[in-house]
Amino acid sequence: MPVHTSQGSQGNHGRGVGLGLALVSAVAFGGSGVAAKPLIEAGLDPLHVVWLRVAGAALVMLPLAVRHRALVKRRPALLAGFGLLGVAGVQACYFAAISRVPVGVALLVEYLAPALVLGWVRFVQRRPVTRAAALGVVLAAGGLACVVEVWSGLGFDALGLLLALGAACCQVGYFVLSDQGSDAGDEAPDPLGVIAYGLLVGTLVLTAVARPWTMRWSVLGGSADMDGTSVPASLLLGWIVLVATVVAYATGVLSVRRLSPQVAGVVACLEAVIATVLAWVLLGEHLSAPQIAGGAVVLLGAFIAQSSAPAKPSQEPVARGTSETGRELSANGTAV
Repeated sequence: MPVHTSQGSQGNHGRGVGLGLALVSAVAFGGSGVAAKPLIEAGLDPLHVVWLRVAGAALVMLPLAVRHRALVKRRPALLAGFGLLGVAGVQACYFAAISRVPVGVALLVEYLAPALVLGWVRFVQRRPVTRAAALGVVLAAGGLACVVEVWSGLGFDALGLLLALGAACCQVGYFVLSDQGSDAGDEAPDPLGVIAYGLLVGTLVLTAVARPWTMRWSVLGGSADMDGTSVPASLLLGWIVLVATVVAYATGVLSVRRLSPQVAGVVACLEAVIATVLAWVLLGEHLSAPQIAGGAVVLLGAFIAQSSAPAKPSQEPVARGTSETGRELSANGTAV
């Protein structure tokens, strides 16, 4: 069967669209922290912010869930898995982890997910992985260690590390499940429908964890401080729901369909870099020389990894790949 390469004009276009979507997703996800931190400092519990984020996005996507209600019977396992792992699991494990270990350490462990994705693709799905993708993962992980300044918080406990690793495993589920069905032709599940039901499942799970009935709802009617500027709390919440969740998940899943889990995962590492830069610009947080250097290394890793992007022909719907070989590695890379 023919293998799609990135050398043709259609392949280049498909890869370009996929990379653009992945970058938009990284920026959108990366902007969640700068909006959430003022709300937390105003008196909201971090888990309550997460619940508002997911529940609000689920409400926005509810019309799409109704439109694609046939997915409940056709792909119940996919919907449940995406909601449990890609939505609720990542959030719950991460916030539980940062209650025991420094944020930088938790972020670094969570963003080992691209390496775990490579292992899944190579040893479970038994698909080849290029050396470019592997090198990109190594560089991205090293750069992230500098971005989060992991050396500043080496006093942590084993349970915290396990929780952070749980977040990484759930993120692997997000990337792998986002790619499910892209080779199913006319039977491919609509990605927006999968996201809509994933958010609904995530809301149900997080409701039991976050207990929103104990929330200080009055905070949402006031304002929050963002580096000396008073910003309506409702505006910050709107950003978190619409941009950092709806747009972020939609573009993220679509980018995986255009690229592959392993390549999209490395590009997603830019989220931590973007979050750090936005915190520097909007919240006045200090940005050190190692963080700047680490960000450059992450960019280099993402650039190298995307050179192995398995682009798909641009004329095909995003949710309708041609075959499994259409998602395999570019002819430019060397499979390992």
